[in-house]
Amino acid sequence: MYAMLQLYAAAKLDPMSKMWVSFIGIILMIIAAVIITYARNKTKGWLRVVLTLVALIMLIYGLICGLLAIV
Repeated sequence: MYAMLQLYAAAKLDPMSKMWVSFIGIILMIIAAVIITYARNKTKGWLRVVLTLVALIMLIYGLICGLLAIV
């Protein structure tokens, strides 16, 4: 995350790029919510764990995109 913030500081995104980064972050968070809901309601065992980990990774990347759009 620190490396991504350093890249952002070097890049200085224009407002249109910030908009697209924020859209990507929002979409990643929505997909993560759908995956975790599906995993908890419809799956069991190792598939549930894998889907939960995928959703967690997507949520973290969505958070990073959101932070990059704010800064």
